[in-house]
Amino acid sequence: MSVTTVDSITPTTITPLLGMSLAELTAWVQEHGQPAYRGKQLYQWIYQQGARSLADVDVFSKQWRETVKDTPIGRSTIHHRSVSGDGTVKYLLKLKDGQIIEAVGIPSAKRLTVCVSSQVGCAMACTFCATGKGGFMRHLQPYEIIDQVLTVQGDFQERVTNVVFMGMGEPLANLDHVVTAVKCMNQDIGISQRSIVVSTVGIPGKIHELAQHELQVTLAVSLHAPNQRIRAELVPTAENYEIDDLLDECRDYVQITGRRLSVEYVLLAGVNDARSHASELASKLRGFQSHVNLIPYNPIEDADYDRPTPRDVQDFVDVLEQKHIAVSVRYSKGLGASAACGQLRANQRV
Repeated sequence: MSVTTVDSITPTTITPLLGMSLAELTAWVQEHGQPAYRGKQLYQWIYQQGARSLADVDVFSKQWRETVKDTPIGRSTIHHRSVSGDGTVKYLLKLKDGQIIEAVGIPSAKRLTVCVSSQVGCAMACTFCATGKGGFMRHLQPYEIIDQVLTVQGDFQERVTNVVFMGMGEPLANLDHVVTAVKCMNQDIGISQRSIVVSTVGIPGKIHELAQHELQVTLAVSLHAPNQRIRAELVPTAENYEIDDLLDECRDYVQITGRRLSVEYVLLAGVNDARSHASELASKLRGFQSHVNLIPYNPIEDADYDRPTPRDVQDFVDVLEQKHIAVSVRYSKGLGASAACGQLRANQRV
């Protein structure tokens, strides 16, 4: 199966500074007539203080800032902000070309997690996901991904500890830019790679390609079905990518990286939530270094699915545990702000 994408659109003709390393920023300030030590100052202002433009960086002279005023740092603007009762915050971020993407800040007692987007829209068209119903526009540039983390960090006034690529888009369809962003989050913002999750519905060959980068991120595969028939109904792009082939590629990833696989499974009442489905799923994952995250369906408009009952969810868990499959239930935060898993769609435009 091949997934059709379009070339990335660069929203500005001048390369933004966000995403550059300390060495690259040092070289940049020297090219613009500043001593090398100024590179570290600029680096700190961008990644630690969250500067949004060079005009904010007042350790540089006003005269020099005027000469480089057309160089963007690469920050978005908050187009809309909504808060759920559990403290989760959904952001609609406006990019330089006017496109809108979503990011979500998810606080808890010991961590602050950011759910980031990797594309404007999504081409995977999963039938239970709001983002897939909005279509695909373009890939995000690395700085546009990194900006989401800094935006949430600045708004919460708290250090981001975890990042999940579970927002708009299919990360492995934009793999090069996602890998660049992950490395920046790790090296420049200070987020452990082991605290970063990259989620995918599966694109042939891309999981193997990700493994070659030798990152320590967690791979989360959105399986959502115990067999090919159901999966192809829920994930149209899986029609020509057999579930067994996908899982074989995942096994290779585990072997190459030594990292456990996370299996995402949205439970849809009467579709994939029966005890027999759980048993079938367990057989697919037997002998696999994996963990299943069960996600009771979060309702969206234009999708004719229902949330399973608590009893059905527990029955599914019981079957997996009886068959020695590691499992947990993720009751998504952010329902009150339409920021829960599967609900993201940039529809608050003005």
